[in-house]
Amino acid sequence: MKYTREDIVRMVEEEDVEFIRLQFTDIFGTLKNIAITASQLEKALDNQCMFDGSSIEGFVRIEESDMYLHPDLGTFTIFPWRPQQGKVARLICDVYRPDGMPFEGDPRYVLKKVIKEAADMGYQFDVGPECEFFLYHLDDNGQPTTITHEKAGYFDLGPVDLGENARRDMVMTLEDVGIGIEASHHEVAPAQHEIDLKYGDALTIADSLMTFKLAVKTIAKRHGLHASFMPKPKQNINGSGMHINMSLSKDGVNIFADSEDEKELSQEAYYFMGGLLKYMKGIAAITNPLINSYKRLVPGYEAPVYIAWSAQNRTPLIRIPVTRGEGQRVELRSPDPASNPYLVLAVCLAAGLDGIKNKIEPPACVNSNIYELTEEEKKKIGLERLPENLSEAVEELEKSEFICQILGEHIVKNFCKAKKAEWEEYTNQVTQWELDQYLYRI
Repeated sequence: MKYTREDIVRMVEEEDVEFIRLQFTDIFGTLKNIAITASQLEKALDNQCMFDGSSIEGFVRIEESDMYLHPDLGTFTIFPWRPQQGKVARLICDVYRPDGMPFEGDPRYVLKKVIKEAADMGYQFDVGPECEFFLYHLDDNGQPTTITHEKAGYFDLGPVDLGENARRDMVMTLEDVGIGIEASHHEVAPAQHEIDLKYGDALTIADSLMTFKLAVKTIAKRHGLHASFMPKPKQNINGSGMHINMSLSKDGVNIFADSEDEKELSQEAYYFMGGLLKYMKGIAAITNPLINSYKRLVPGYEAPVYIAWSAQNRTPLIRIPVTRGEGQRVELRSPDPASNPYLVLAVCLAAGLDGIKNKIEPPACVNSNIYELTEEEKKKIGLERLPENLSEAVEELEKSEFICQILGEHIVKNFCKAKKAEWEEYTNQVTQWELDQYLYRI
């Protein structure tokens, strides 16, 4: 939605908005905000709202802490789940330094840079994410658990699907804030759900995903539940992914569709896919940023493990859905909902554009079930695995000069430092599994 400054001032007054949240996202994908009263709106619209960047992990040092928020006027939204007297609205902001330069550690800025590169080539990057999550009970203190009474499975409905009413309210709320929803349904695992966002341009969708998570958690709590975007909260069941459908358009036309055969992908689409596959190891730490992410990426639970593509089965990393014409797209299946959508879309777009610029051909498609291939068969066709844990993924990121260049030195340095510390803390833990296995017999 395009709003002018005058539009926002008028809506705040007419709709009795008392508080405005100035929102931004840190490098790890955590939503942050400063709440101001309506009396401070003019100051915010003049880009004069300041915050301490040194208090945000991964932002700046204490000696250079002052940062400014520049609201994107088109993101103005009134939250329907807040009180209707003294309403609460939000503006998504870009982060700037005091000298008026964009902050290089702002994930939204990173995505906007790559979008501009695509625009300079005549392209618009369009995406449609499929976001999965779990709905669990809260304990007596209101804290989340992994307990559920539900036993529903894929595409089940009420009364077997005990989360149906909560999911319906989530979809209606998301529509109320202007986020188009294409579909929603129960997923494979008990208490697991999926909501698919309508296709849109990359920046709008990244903004929408941040609002999506906030809305889903808020509505879940109203139903006495906790919505978790943790990739693998329980062993021996499917984890949650965030499959991303991607295409490029030029002059309003999807260029991934072959002009001569609407059932086939265009050459640009194959090059785009070639770029994605080439850089996938370096991208993994961004699409799968947690230690827990790699417990989802194991054989047997429908999550991709090998760097391959196919139009006929769902085991490879990239799937080509059976669509025609304007619906042609590629579906990347590795990202999970714990990832930072700004950075995920930035690295995916950059890799795809590099594939087009350098005419990177993808390897031959793999149409058989990869998990049923022998090690010799995998070796024969040159199958490579995604990193097997967060430590390997961070190493691959640091080795990829191209992905590091896209993210920028500031984000790479701070992201990798934090993830290495996370891995070290994890590996130093003495787990219940170790106690169960060793304590009684060693």
